[in-house]
Amino acid sequence: MPSKDYEKFEQKAEILKAIAHPVRLCILRGLLQEGESNVGKMTTCLEIPQATVSQHLAKMKAVGIIRGKRKGTQVIYKLTNVGNIEALVKNFLM
Repeated sequence: MPSKDYEKFEQKAEILKAIAHPVRLCILRGLLQEGESNVGKMTTCLEIPQATVSQHLAKMKAVGIIRGKRKGTQVIYKLTNVGNIEALVKNFLM
């Protein structure tokens, strides 16, 4: 296998690892449906502690599938569509 292909598959594997958790899949589905959200809204919707939501968001942000934008004291998260994540979530979860 050419090293260029291997690098591409490595990146895709990292994305799949980052979404391979029920809470993260739920967060992604919510972001796809709502367009964007803050941690407080996610915490209420998922009924889990804010620290847990933040940890899951950090893992997804690290691979670039979500991004956060500060609005005052809040951070608003949305999908970035790296690795065509929108299509993946739509086809897999919707």
